Amino acid sequence: MAIRGPRLEFAVGAFLILALASLLVLAFASTNRQFGFGGGSYALTARFANLGQLRLQAPVKIGGVVVGRVEKIELDPVKFDSIVTLAIDERFKDLPADTSAGILTSGLLGESFIGLQPGGDPEVLRPGDEIAYTQPAIDLIQLVGKYMFGGGAGAGAPPPPPPQEPSPTEATPQ
Repeated sequence: MAIRGPRLEFAVGAFLILALASLLVLAFASTNRQFGFGGGSYALTARFANLGQLRLQAPVKIGGVVVGRVEKIELDPVKFDSIVTLAIDERFKDLPADTSAGILTSGLLGESFIGLQPGGDPEVLRPGDEIAYTQPAIDLIQLVGKYMFGGGAGAGAPPPPPPQEPSPTEATPQ
């Protein structure tokens, strides 16, 4: 016979609560949400021609350190560029005005993030300013397809040499 009592019921209940709490933490971690209230942040915008797989709440990093998150992604109806709003932590409020932004990928198939490269300008970016220097995401599938299916010659590779006619000594059989 199984022993049933308050200790066993308490242990089972505690185990279930722990399991549900760990599932909740896993769900938050997999969607890039943050716990707690954190410090304040300020908004910067950047224009990109191609976002690749960039998502909302993607990290914004400087030198591999997370300094913010992607807050909003919109399409400019006139220029058809993507406008990305970044929420940068208040601790990093003195970013130089010539800071550049690029969409990068962690690893070969990892998540996309925005990498900031601070410049040397003594002027700083103010809340609401736009980052002027941006680099769009590189589409690896399109890049591989170019080289596999004949687009490699026009994409920076030297053209193939022209066919050469055989010399008279090579053309006559002996």
